[in-house]
Amino acid sequence: MKKILLAASAALLALTGCVKDEVYKGPSTIEKVVYTPEAPTSTTPVTVTATVTGLQAVSSATLQYNGTSVAMTGSGTDYSATIPAMDDGTEVSFTVEVVNAAGFSTVSDRYSYKVGDPAPDWTQLKLNEVYGAGADEEKFFELYNGSDYPIKLTGVTINKDESLCWTGIDGEVVPAHGFFAIIGAKGTTERGFSSGFSAKKSVRIDLFNPSGTVIDFFQRGDKGDDGSWGASISNYSGSWSRVPDGSGKWMATAQPTPGEANSTTAEEDEYVKN
Repeated sequence: MKKILLAASAALLALTGCVKDEVYKGPSTIEKVVYTPEAPTSTTPVTVTATVTGLQAVSSATLQYNGTSVAMTGSGTDYSATIPAMDDGTEVSFTVEVVNAAGFSTVSDRYSYKVGDPAPDWTQLKLNEVYGAGADEEKFFELYNGSDYPIKLTGVTINKDESLCWTGIDGEVVPAHGFFAIIGAKGTTERGFSSGFSAKKSVRIDLFNPSGTVIDFFQRGDKGDDGSWGASISNYSGSWSRVPDGSGKWMATAQPTPGEANSTTAEEDEYVKN
């Protein structure tokens, strides 16, 4: 009888050991996933952190977002990875996958967010440089964005001598603290401006936000006696630039710099209005 009891006890212990073994070799648990910031802009990357528990060590943790996979780093229970900054309006969807030493895979719930920039600060969008002395395909207007966020130019317009000559379209953006050059007069380039531009004639260039409000201007000379622009004044072979970029006075600069920081070697021009 004792032998039977001992055998039964051994069998029970063996069965219990097997059950414990199976639990031990089960999948890990993703206890929590957080991402910061929760309301990212186009200039901020997003850090994703997962808290993982389980008896088996983590072999790998992977962040998967919008078709891209990134290895997460960490040890113990916390693993993290970064989603880079995305364009304004981008929708991002992501999951975390954990594989443990026993080969079990665990995938988190799916999380998502939408990148959103604040409304444009139109006071920070400036006409920054104009050049009318070269060939038509070389002439340009340059814009500067002094804000901390990109500014979309969709619906932004420019008038030259009080007539519309350029309208911004989807996809045209001035980066934060960056430049956007509109190159080419008289339609000589695909996204240039439609009017002519002469460095030896009076001119007025107005920049409008999408609501039609003038937000900046450049003026050299005045209207003629007949009330029109284009009166002959002294010629200048360089460009006119704000010095420093975005905030300074209009100055005559000998070296045009489309899409780049303006030259600081400059002189006054008596015909330019500041």
